[in-house]
Amino acid sequence: MKQMLLAIQFLTIIPVRVKGVCSDDELAHSTSFFPLAGALQGILMALAAFAGIKIFPVEITSCFVIVVLLLSNGGFDLDGLIDTFDALAVKSTGDKERDREKRLLVMKDSSIGAVGAIALVMTVLLKFVLLNQLFRTFTVQAALLFLFVMPVFSKWVTVIAMFHGHPARKDGLGSIFIGRVGYKQVIFSSLFVLALYMSAAGLYLYPAYDTWAIALFAVLFLVLYMLALMTARFAMKKFGGLTGDHLGALSEIAEILLLAVVPVWLQYST
Repeated sequence: MKQMLLAIQFLTIIPVRVKGVCSDDELAHSTSFFPLAGALQGILMALAAFAGIKIFPVEITSCFVIVVLLLSNGGFDLDGLIDTFDALAVKSTGDKERDREKRLLVMKDSSIGAVGAIALVMTVLLKFVLLNQLFRTFTVQAALLFLFVMPVFSKWVTVIAMFHGHPARKDGLGSIFIGRVGYKQVIFSSLFVLALYMSAAGLYLYPAYDTWAIALFAVLFLVLYMLALMTARFAMKKFGGLTGDHLGALSEIAEILLLAVVPVWLQYST
């Protein structure tokens, strides 16, 4: 129970407070429950969409959903995306170690650079466009399902990156998790994702798409697992390891990828 509350406290703004001192191991092991914390975000998004779509056009409802997503985690992941892309914009000097240090310094800077601003705008714009397509392509029930599972998968994918990655800094917040996640956390978090998806898909997707709805889980699982693995390797090359900002960027990209893959897969399955 404590580890589940830690996951909710760390990933969302839901007013949950864990009493007492928490060890680094407890925080690292709380990653087993990251998908459950994502499910709470998904419920809030689905509720916002359900209420909005009855009153407002699709475009306004999509805006509401994006606002709820950002507010539910305090813009934590989006901030990581901005810092990551600003760091990637650092010009190379030809010295690999020096370039890595410069990128890490840029990520500590609280100001937003041009590339980070572009990444911010493009991320929000892509989500807006893809959400519009989602609402126009599927029934309301199916669209709500995908809104529910989107943060579930995007939180799970960070657990996979933590498992395969190594920390770029010894003193950063990400170092508490990165490289300290074990097989147990990967297995438990993956089982939670499977259970949450199958429970929701069984209600709204299976009757309409049959086994294609089940196959969609395998597609998303493999695509996002590969994304996490490539992110860990790319971060090792460019930064000497992963940071918390990289995990935030990974989560944002995973959400966009899921919103892009789902309509294509199910449209071509019928």
